[in-house]
Amino acid sequence: MQVILPADPTVCPLCGQSNQCAGQVARTTGVQQPPCWCNQVMFGAELLARVPEHARRMACVCAACAQSGGA
Repeated sequence: MQVILPADPTVCPLCGQSNQCAGQVARTTGVQQPPCWCNQVMFGAELLARVPEHARRMACVCAACAQSGGA
């Protein structure tokens, strides 16, 4: 039986690196952050479809994966 752990909101679900999510930093530290880098990026449907189902809307894709299409 495969066990799927909850997504870590600080880690990119595609590459496992830090996603540098300003929203998550604010939630964790309680310190208001400037707008997140992701507010300036369009995430294509193909890229978002690659995010594992358990991590959708739970963990942000990182800037490197957003730029490379998650390759």
